[in-house]
Amino acid sequence: MSPVRVLLVDDQALFREALAVLLGASDGVDVVGEAGDGSAALDQVAALHPDVVLMDLRMPGLDGIAATRRIRAEHPATRVIALTTFDDDADVFAALRAGAVGYLLKDVSSERLLEAVRAAARGESVLQPSVAAKVVARFAQLPDVEAPQPLVDPLSGRELEVLRLLAQGRSNREIAAALFLAEGTVKNYVTNVLGKLGVRDRTQAALRAAQLGLLS
Repeated sequence: MSPVRVLLVDDQALFREALAVLLGASDGVDVVGEAGDGSAALDQVAALHPDVVLMDLRMPGLDGIAATRRIRAEHPATRVIALTTFDDDADVFAALRAGAVGYLLKDVSSERLLEAVRAAARGESVLQPSVAAKVVARFAQLPDVEAPQPLVDPLSGRELEVLRLLAQGRSNREIAAALFLAEGTVKNYVTNVLGKLGVRDRTQAALRAAQLGLLS
């Protein structure tokens, strides 16, 4: 399998360098370039065609949200993960509306960051637990246009446990530790949960679960 090609975008050179060392030392990940602002990021994406962009949001010139919107419009195969210091509502929802498939804070563990990069390359979404809570809470406040249809194939008790931890932004490894399961077993449960909910990724699963009242 080809390594995941990653572009780092941040206006702090020291942070980019540290991130490049971290990711470069990991199997299956290849840091193909760096950029210090949104405009440079657009040029690098066009030239390098990365699979995943780790995007800071608050940068001089073209900021990360505007750059994300351009990247998703012009290079739809490239996935963008917001990697920032802030998790206020305005940044979170602006980044997701712009097309970011993930939102992580810079204090994220190296393990979670690597898992997020690989998940994004597979087409999945990844959210920091605090961000996942904001998204689910915001969704729960929206008025129901019509009553949600019940699941054709209901979730088992164990699948429901996995879903609730997934909706908190927990990784497969964290879910496995919480439920005393093998990580591979959790992966199978997550696949089953997504299939039963009729969604493509973990964020959509959390939103669908909130709509169906499965998280209480």
